[in-house]
Amino acid sequence: MNANLTSAVNFFSRACSYVQHAGLSAEVAWQREADFTKFTERELLREHAWVALCSGFRESVVRRVFDHVSLCFCDWESAEAIVSAGDVCYLTAASRFANLAKLEGIFSAAKHINDVGFSKFKQSVLADPINRLQTLPFIGPITSWHLAKNLGLDVAKPDRHLVRVSELLGFQSADHFCRELAAVTGEQAKVVDLIVWRYVADNPEQLNACFT
Repeated sequence: MNANLTSAVNFFSRACSYVQHAGLSAEVAWQREADFTKFTERELLREHAWVALCSGFRESVVRRVFDHVSLCFCDWESAEAIVSAGDVCYLTAASRFANLAKLEGIFSAAKHINDVGFSKFKQSVLADPINRLQTLPFIGPITSWHLAKNLGLDVAKPDRHLVRVSELLGFQSADHFCRELAAVTGEQAKVVDLIVWRYVADNPEQLNACFT
């Protein structure tokens, strides 16, 4: 085991300990069990909305309002239900989340999925995940990895926290960092991503521990 990987394993061990003691095991279990081949229409709508809202905003801010937004968007019952509700979805959600452009983007995503048909859209995503997910509003070259991971694809997202950790430890990318740790620990790369991200997002000062 080279020095960088040894440091990475030690850092990951601290992250795992934090997640366990912080009562976040359910979040890890959700990511571990997510199966990309089996994501549902509700999961796609919900995870798209989550990733779209989190882009440019603190995760803690989005978490506080997401239940309200979900209710306004028919609790992600289906794209058809959201489209049928019309403007009321995003106009009502705007009472708690003021970025109307993002809320309109969530509605537009539902409309696109409804127009294409969920089954057809899902098949295109399964065939080419990163590129096809970018056809949805507010999903770009970085956030497409985040959305794919949340839907269950075993990848790591190039989030700023993960990129910083991987750079400090000498890895080529966040995905390289997470895959190397996955190979050593037996965990999935997407789960390594979540554990490390949660640890650093909640404890940014721990980036200094990469070298200890």
